[in-house]
Amino acid sequence: MISITQVDATSSTLGRVRQTYAGNADFPPMAKAYRDVQQVVRETGLLQRTPVFYSLVGAALLLALGGCITGFILLGDSWFQLLIAAALGIVFTQIAFLAHEAAHRQILASGPSNFRLARVLAAGAVGMSYHWWDSKHTRHHGNPNQVGRDPDIEIDTISFLETDAEKSRGLIRVITRKQGWLFFPLLMLEGINLHYISLKHLTTQKNVKGRWTELALITLRLSLVIVPVFLFLPLGMAFAFMGVQLAVFGVYMGASFAPNHKGMPIIAPDAKLDFFSKQVRTSRNVTGTWWATWFMGGLNHQVEHHLFPNMSRLHLSKARGIVRDYCAANNVPYTETTILRSYGIIIEYLNRVGLAAADPFDCPAASQFRRA
Repeated sequence: MISITQVDATSSTLGRVRQTYAGNADFPPMAKAYRDVQQVVRETGLLQRTPVFYSLVGAALLLALGGCITGFILLGDSWFQLLIAAALGIVFTQIAFLAHEAAHRQILASGPSNFRLARVLAAGAVGMSYHWWDSKHTRHHGNPNQVGRDPDIEIDTISFLETDAEKSRGLIRVITRKQGWLFFPLLMLEGINLHYISLKHLTTQKNVKGRWTELALITLRLSLVIVPVFLFLPLGMAFAFMGVQLAVFGVYMGASFAPNHKGMPIIAPDAKLDFFSKQVRTSRNVTGTWWATWFMGGLNHQVEHHLFPNMSRLHLSKARGIVRDYCAANNVPYTETTILRSYGIIIEYLNRVGLAAADPFDCPAASQFRRA
């Protein structure tokens, strides 16, 4: 038997969680069929590189970064600098999207050149370790939402599994019980957390490829960002500037990545699913036109991205129709919703998981009643 936690998106109660059990019959072999849809996508030309598109994206980001620097210089000692800080948080997130695409070999012609670009963008521009992120993200793509295999559902203040919520203690337990409502406020600290984890990984882990290159890039990047801020702004304003920049970066990153899988089926550690079913059933698309693709860096087409990770952002919307038709023909659930509804599902799901962190002095019967 295969056990998954399924979010019922059709329920009148938003994001209602139910436990379902299904035999292998619910997950038919799809390997040959997936090869067929892959061939259609390839013959349509949707796996081709789009160098002109990414050149324009890169130029736009350089222009935006230059605008932020110019604004910082012109504004001087002014609290309007916080607007520049917020703009930098957005620009750094957009650069992180580009690093993500380079790591998936979407931009340049060869794998090594893409990986070098991803390292420079991640470490040198965003301030994150490419090696840490790549090792984590590779495991996620291979086993999305699978217990014990996907690092993105491992506990990190927020519990994505009831078993983790039950183990929480102290302040973490208090946070876990209201974690759905606290999710987005906590994301304001995620920017700091990403920088901390990156440095910890590079300084403590063994066999880190490109360790010294990344440390040098991150150090250079931090000096170019922090030194001018504290050199030209009053101390209080400088701290406020860095706080706003990191908060916007953390919230924007979390708000872009969370809708993709949070609140979608959780796969049991021993479950055996074919590649196509596993990727589609655990991924959620966000509806919208060009603005959604810009806002989320192409992550709004999460189903297509997981099926064809090296597909250019420009082609994901075109692949959507092919994949949707294919899913309908093969009875594979294809999940798509608005960005606001996805946030609602995430909050509801996390709050339900958080109920497992019951106060030890609570009446057991009352705890069971709350979960009902």
